[in-house]
Amino acid sequence: MDNLENSLKLYQYHIWANKEIFNHLKDIPGAYTQEVQSVFSSISDVIYHMYQVDYIWLRVMKKDSFENIMASLSQLKEGFLGKGLNEMGELYQNLSEEYKIFIGNQENINMNISVYHPRYGTLHTTYAELIQHVVNHGTYHRGNITAILRQLGYTGKPTDYVFYLFQQNKA
Repeated sequence: MDNLENSLKLYQYHIWANKEIFNHLKDIPGAYTQEVQSVFSSISDVIYHMYQVDYIWLRVMKKDSFENIMASLSQLKEGFLGKGLNEMGELYQNLSEEYKIFIGNQENINMNISVYHPRYGTLHTTYAELIQHVVNHGTYHRGNITAILRQLGYTGKPTDYVFYLFQQNKA
């Protein structure tokens, strides 16, 4: 498997894992917005954070400026106010389609790129590494969702990469 295929497969895992969480949450009425004492105040806050970061990194990879990305975040947040689980699932699906198109259009997923951040400086990396970061970030926060669900008295949903591989093996 070449690096482009690997990046697409990793991102497909990210899509699968997010869908697993969304589908699981649909079976637990009220859990999505229930307030908790945790790293995030609700699962909906975790979901929004994950979406926001996925959105930011896609814009970064599309070479949008830091200033433009930051300016768009308040409008992004405003667009999320009052969104329910189903609406968030649709927004995730749309963003996922943008990612798949972006990844699929890359001739060299390992092309060296530079990303500037005013606080952290310039990062010399590749698209493949940034996609790995997006997937890793999602994995981390799906763990937050599982912890919140357990705090609320519900079970989590297994979304480890190996479960994705087992499911793909069945198909």
